[in-house]
Amino acid sequence: MPVPWFLLSLALGRSPVVLSLERLVGPQDATHCSPGLSCHLWDSDILCLPGDIMPAPGPVLAPTHLQTELVLRCHKETDCDLCVRVAVHLAVHGHWEEPEDEEKFGGAADPGVEEPRNASLQAQVVLSFQAYPTARCVLLEVQVPAALVQFGQSVGSVVYDCFEAALGSEVRIWSYTQPRYEKELNLTQQLPALPWLNVSADGDNVHLVLNVSEEQHFGLSLYWNQVQGPPKPRWHKNLTGPQIITLNHTDLVPCLCIQVWPLEPDSVRTNICPFREDPRAHRNLWRAARLRLLTLQSWLLDAPCSLPAEAALCWRAPGGDPCQPLVPPLSWENVTVDVNSWEKLQLQECLWADSLGPLKDDVLLLETRGPQDNRSLCALEPSGCTSLPSKASTRAARLGEYLLQDLQSGQCLQLWDDDLGALWACPMDKYIHKRWALVWLACLLFAAALSLILLLKKDHAKEWLRLLKQDVRSGAAARSRAALLLYSADDSGFERLVGALASALCQLPLRVAVDLWSRRELSAQGPVAWFHAQRRQTLQEGGVVVLLFSPGAVALCSEWLQDGVSAPGAHGPHDAFRASLSCVLPDFLQGRAPGSYVGACFDRLLHPDAVPALFRTVPVFTLPSQLPDFLGALQQPRAARSGRLQERAEQVSRALQPALDSYFHPPGTPAPGRGVGPGARDGT
Repeated sequence: MPVPWFLLSLALGRSPVVLSLERLVGPQDATHCSPGLSCHLWDSDILCLPGDIMPAPGPVLAPTHLQTELVLRCHKETDCDLCVRVAVHLAVHGHWEEPEDEEKFGGAADPGVEEPRNASLQAQVVLSFQAYPTARCVLLEVQVPAALVQFGQSVGSVVYDCFEAALGSEVRIWSYTQPRYEKELNLTQQLPALPWLNVSADGDNVHLVLNVSEEQHFGLSLYWNQVQGPPKPRWHKNLTGPQIITLNHTDLVPCLCIQVWPLEPDSVRTNICPFREDPRAHRNLWRAARLRLLTLQSWLLDAPCSLPAEAALCWRAPGGDPCQPLVPPLSWENVTVDVNSWEKLQLQECLWADSLGPLKDDVLLLETRGPQDNRSLCALEPSGCTSLPSKASTRAARLGEYLLQDLQSGQCLQLWDDDLGALWACPMDKYIHKRWALVWLACLLFAAALSLILLLKKDHAKEWLRLLKQDVRSGAAARSRAALLLYSADDSGFERLVGALASALCQLPLRVAVDLWSRRELSAQGPVAWFHAQRRQTLQEGGVVVLLFSPGAVALCSEWLQDGVSAPGAHGPHDAFRASLSCVLPDFLQGRAPGSYVGACFDRLLHPDAVPALFRTVPVFTLPSQLPDFLGALQQPRAARSGRLQERAEQVSRALQPALDSYFHPPGTPAPGRGVGPGARDGT
């Protein structure tokens, strides 16, 4: 990263030493050596392979000492990179062996043997440099003339310019010859750090500590760094050091960067991005990510930062089953409802919600195109893709002829189109309306026949009215509001208490769904799929999701808000509350919870103030003391608040009281639900 003078002055201190650093101009590496030596730098880096130590065939050059110096490699006057210059000092090691015949006979050796002793020495010196995440090896060729070859004496040094490194990094340098005749030299050096900036965590907050001197005036800006386009500013202020800036952990994203500069004319600005590898920042980034459909062949993943992800097109039935892949597949490069990163599903969203409106019982037709304009159509169903026309017994096969007519007449909506095929949504409501019209006609005929019979038998009129009243009550119950009850399975006693509450609420005009009554479906589908289906159905029908808070539920919510995950194995395999947090939290974070969610807790088990603040954006009631208000919140939005509300509250309280007495033991006996998590109160 370019190192401006302001940053160097902070890192290396306010002294003339900073200004005395030698500046190298240009990006090219270079080498030079002591007088009398000749040296050459290979054009490209080499592999760092020292090899084994070999015996020297005679006098050889060997590195004896490493020396480093900080220099600046500058591209502009004040746009420089910190660089490490390395000097390798060399000496002559080894000696010539006397010829064997000269030792035995004392005669003169062959004149050709004397020639190597008067020749120059050559060596290939390797410099290996490591400073995370950089690793380089360069090769220097050095030649020493015969006049300087003296056994055991230093012949000079060769200097390499230079290895770039970041402020604060630890650098390691090795030097050896190739082939290697001796053990390699090594040197470790810690470069000056940035003492003025430190990032620390304090609970849910993050502190930016800037240890700048009191007389230093500087500007500080927080912004989102963008791969394409200009940065997006988030916060800016002129300050005087030292300062501590507090950030909420929910504001962290990987591309959140800090820009600092001295308040001086024409000052250079320094940029640092400390949250690139922060797990909290990556979780926040995915929570803020959204998918938008631009055209029939393009989509946009809208997020504060650039995201490495893989997208795939899938489809989901109205029942809320898991999203299923398209078979045969369409091109997945341009459109998606599933976004995966690091082999984990991060985002799932319907891109055509604006064009399709609320979820309907439409049929998706998949068109595949082959060579010579051949095309085939199939209807997506949970059992697979049913070819049209078909003699199968599925719903799409029975209506295949009508679906093809609707497609040809332009009544189907095109969702996707590319060279491989297309995707169409064909409405089914008119066929459903025709079927219900026949049903109503049959009902009217039956009612007319029944009226005729009753007129003929007046004695049975009273009984008929009684049955009719029961039918009206049954119809009202069928139209009652849906309620999905979510809780944390702290222990078996608390589960029995939840079951008693759910049974008591069923006596009212409420259709209650709770995982206690759906163990088989929960085991077959899994907690996440089961909750997705129940939540989707409840909210589409205008129902309400009840979050029943306990100490264990509060602990789970706190873990999710801090880390995004809960402790594995902390709850039972059928605990839908833990599985539901991945979908419940976005509703609260994006402001969709009011009107669709309510909270509740038991009086002697948890105080409402212990519920995390995010979940207190919806009403949180204590039971049974606030039963009337709780039941009023569960009614239909347009339901009248009649005097029967108090009567119903007393009815629920009477049904709930035995379970409460069984759960909360008499004074002096430990309660099974106390001390589980934050906010637990005395159960006596």
